[in-house]
Amino acid sequence: MEVTKEIISHVANLARLELTEDEIDKFTPQMKEIIEAFSQLAGENTSGINPSFHPIDIRNFSREDKVKDSLTQQQALDNAEHKKDGYFKGPKAV
Repeated sequence: MEVTKEIISHVANLARLELTEDEIDKFTPQMKEIIEAFSQLAGENTSGINPSFHPIDIRNFSREDKVKDSLTQQQALDNAEHKKDGYFKGPKAV
């Protein structure tokens, strides 16, 4: 695939990026290298290989739920500076 300044400008426009001419000149050879790398990958035989979305297995590590004693309402409010009628008092929300 031929990578030109027009293609870089078009892709930047689709991504809603405003690139200067210097940036376009800088990105053109970089985009060529990227396209070449993916072109090499496209030539590889991948038949019989399952797709992998994560490089390592993801395991769900969860702990067992255990019932524990919790604070009483009074204990929870003991160190609160702003409290009213047994609740925490916060700033007024509009």
